[in-house]
Amino acid sequence: MNYVPMWFKKTVKLEKIKWGIIGVGNVTEVKSGPAFYKTENSELIAVMRRNAEKAEDYAYRHNVPKWYSNASELINDPEVDAVYVATPPGFHAKYAIEVMRSGKPVYVEKPMAKNHSECLEMLKVSEETGMPIWVAYYRRSLPAFLKVKEMIETGAIGKPLVVNIKLHKPPRIPDLKKEEQSWHVHPEISGGGYFFDLASHQFDYLDFLFGPVTEVSGIATNSAGLYPAEDTVVGTWKHESGVTGSGSWCFVADESAETDEIVITGTKGEIVLPCFTHENVKFTSQEGVLEMGFDNPEHIQQNLVKQVVDELRGEGKCASTGVSAARTNWVLGEMVKGYYVRKNHIGT
Repeated sequence: MNYVPMWFKKTVKLEKIKWGIIGVGNVTEVKSGPAFYKTENSELIAVMRRNAEKAEDYAYRHNVPKWYSNASELINDPEVDAVYVATPPGFHAKYAIEVMRSGKPVYVEKPMAKNHSECLEMLKVSEETGMPIWVAYYRRSLPAFLKVKEMIETGAIGKPLVVNIKLHKPPRIPDLKKEEQSWHVHPEISGGGYFFDLASHQFDYLDFLFGPVTEVSGIATNSAGLYPAEDTVVGTWKHESGVTGSGSWCFVADESAETDEIVITGTKGEIVLPCFTHENVKFTSQEGVLEMGFDNPEHIQQNLVKQVVDELRGEGKCASTGVSAARTNWVLGEMVKGYYVRKNHIGT
């Protein structure tokens, strides 16, 4: 019998969306996992991890009734209504496609996939099956980022002209030893380096503010030689709205040079906001300087998870779709493709 989601039946409203999670690693401990059982009209009923002992432990600690060590078993559990794929990006397409082909919607960690081609395949399956796909770009739902969007739309800085990103960080201690390195720096799993992991949030947010990027150029290098992926990227781009951008990302800088800022300049002012440190947003205009602080939810993805749950129940729309997320993968890939052509990796 073909599975027909109850939320697709106009005469029936599902009281609660029952979720399963594939890949209960670190990101699901606080950032996302609890949101699925703390959000109204949402329930987490099953989790999966290939390590059965760790899957059982997660289920016990988070009071989840079912656990699996096989993803297909979770996907085909008739009690699971929708699935959150929280594995490394190299597995996103495989599992998301399996979920959609089983007749269930899917919410995927970011970046959407290892490369843009996989994103397009995921969108094709979504269209073929009628199953929606959302991606965990949760800054589209956080107070500081929504306030900046509101300020831009109401003309607080006049006409937006240019945006500049600077994200410089020292190398992580585990990455100094090859045997301790994170999967984030192995392109065959992550698609790229920390640029793919972190800059994806920044480019998705700029897409949210200024629309899709229509032109992009970048240079990526491996300056420190610590791991296979790129560690330094510089680039320029243009949005369909006419806003132009430039940026630099370096993940092997000295601690004294650590920087996290997005600077948006307009005809009447400028906004400076951090993307990852959650410090104050600074607005500068002819009237002076205004600093604004914001509180985030305890579980940083909860606002976006609520949007997904509301959409599944026919009560709203989620701001982060597979279509918009795929555009971000394209930008990332274009920025680094020269490096991966030289390295013989697939990064586009």
